[in-house]
Amino acid sequence: QVRLVESGGGLVQAGGSLKLSCAASGDTICISAMGWYRQAAGKERELVAATTSGGRTNYADSVKGRFTISRDNAKNTLSLQMNSLKPEDTAVYYCNAIDSCRSGMDYWGKGTLVTVSS
Repeated sequence: QVRLVESGGGLVQAGGSLKLSCAASGDTICISAMGWYRQAAGKERELVAATTSGGRTNYADSVKGRFTISRDNAKNTLSLQMNSLKPEDTAVYYCNAIDSCRSGMDYWGKGTLVTVSS
């Protein structure tokens, strides 16, 4: 089992920056890909950015050039640097980890709220 705890959310003005962090604990040796998802009020959860254990990354078109995902495998942490924030980035952001030891298993944190004011 893996436990994920997000931090770093808060209230920021449009154009500002925030950095989210996700700390993983437990069977972290089994973690392969990790990612950030978000869910705005009344909308479905969507992928924001993801990274493999080897460092390959992909981003949602809406955040390309503004957000940067990074991963420290030694410290079992995942980060999301968010710049040039827009009101439409307002959402609860969740950390996700894929378990390579248990087929079909993944884990979610409880989420951290990001609110961008206009």
